[in-house]
Amino acid sequence: MNTPNPTVRLKNAWRSSHPWIFQRLVDKPAQRPKPGSIVEVVGVDGDWIGRGFYNGHSRIAVRILETHPDVPVDAGWFSRKIAEAVSLRRDVLKLDEVSDAWRVVHSEGDGISGLVVDRYGDLLVVEFFSAGAFRHREWIYEALREQFPGCRFHSFADEHVQKQESFDFRGSTPAEPSVITEYGVRFRADPAGAHKTGFFADQRENREWLSRQVAGKRMLDLCCNTGGFGVYAAARGASEVVGVDIDEDVIEIAKGNARLNDVRIRFVQADIFPWLRDASNAGDTYDVVVLDPAKMTRDRDQVIPALKKYLDMNKLALGVVKPGGLFATFSCTGLVSEEQFLDMLRRAAFYANRTIQVLKVAGAGADHPFLAHVQESRYLKAVFCRVID
Repeated sequence: MNTPNPTVRLKNAWRSSHPWIFQRLVDKPAQRPKPGSIVEVVGVDGDWIGRGFYNGHSRIAVRILETHPDVPVDAGWFSRKIAEAVSLRRDVLKLDEVSDAWRVVHSEGDGISGLVVDRYGDLLVVEFFSAGAFRHREWIYEALREQFPGCRFHSFADEHVQKQESFDFRGSTPAEPSVITEYGVRFRADPAGAHKTGFFADQRENREWLSRQVAGKRMLDLCCNTGGFGVYAAARGASEVVGVDIDEDVIEIAKGNARLNDVRIRFVQADIFPWLRDASNAGDTYDVVVLDPAKMTRDRDQVIPALKKYLDMNKLALGVVKPGGLFATFSCTGLVSEEQFLDMLRRAAFYANRTIQVLKVAGAGADHPFLAHVQESRYLKAVFCRVID
């Protein structure tokens, strides 16, 4: 192994297979590499552990990328990793047969820490979660061009990530939106005009599954965002669909998605808490209710308040489901575990005086893989219930 990369040494014995090494475990190098530099990691006794992204300013000091000493992390490494990720989606999952919108790279789940790439037709939306991914972005772009010739890019990083990881990126010039299709339903993906990277492709299979249960039924889509569940339902024969969201901008995008599919949906811009109380007081009920709120928190200290908010909104939502109706509830807050979410739902049903029968527990689509030893990549919880009484 002959490499010019800087070396960082650990303070304690390292026996974990997790790719994150925290700052408290790393000796401060005499000459600190720039944030995002590729370094060699050695143990207390000098034994080689791996190579990865280093960041002396972040809580995560090292993100291990490679554990084979003779494999350099260079442009070729990124090319191979991204080719493997694309092959999983195209050759194994065969996603091109159902959609032209899918996750290309899912960070640690695909072995590239701090990088998320979503595909929307010819538009690739690249989100950086680490200084390392950002620092080596030209290698990443080139590897993506190899897999998607002629593609367009839209790149960004959230402000809190830039602050935590100590890099500065104003983002690329906003790209023109792309119209995508999944399971025959069309949507406008606009990374400049919606939350996340432009569209919630992680819910693709959940939308498809639920849409098979809605023909002839009245559906309520709470926190509807750009209308994913509601548009599917209307396209699959729901008798009436109502979508509610507090964000006026995403409501406008949702209306456009309804027009794309030539379906009628009544969209309401409102806070779901008072809206649901009013609906309950009026005795308004629905055959199918979907509750898919935005991420509640990124802070571990705020998990308990987040669960309380989930409890309150799920209790209210259960109150407007007809006896025998379906209730689909979701959480994209990664810090809330599936066990915690299911316990919250149990308590919400108790306080709402409803009996629920869990039909299915799911998560993100298979294009959002996670490693068994890296649970941080697993974030979406999906629970489909029948409300018995």
